[in-house]
Amino acid sequence: MNLVSVRLITDDIKRLVSFYEGVTGLTATWSTEDFAELKMPAFTLAIGSTRTMALFGMLPAGGGDRGRNIVEFRVADVDGEYQKVRGLIQEVVQTPTTMPWGNRSLLFRDPDGNLVNFFAPVTAAAIKRLDG
Repeated sequence: MNLVSVRLITDDIKRLVSFYEGVTGLTATWSTEDFAELKMPAFTLAIGSTRTMALFGMLPAGGGDRGRNIVEFRVADVDGEYQKVRGLIQEVVQTPTTMPWGNRSLLFRDPDGNLVNFFAPVTAAAIKRLDG
């Protein structure tokens, strides 16, 4: 079994796709006006409009879900990425900080309130844990 993607559901798909294109430097592939994907070598971030939820027989997620999701991207240089994306970010939760478990981490919110973590292992123990 392989986890291949995570899908974020949004009321404003164009805004959210544009945000993730900006912070990742990738261009989304649109399948329909309600569904887009940002493909990375090992993972895909899928973004769907709330209208897609009806296709699964579900109601859209409620506004109380703000901040319950964290989308994490491993990057080579957290501080460098922060300099690149800081103009795109409206809410920084944590500026680049080295965490007790050895990752350097930048935490911010996307336009829908989901948390986004750009991180890099910086201690020998963290690098060994993540790279084997």
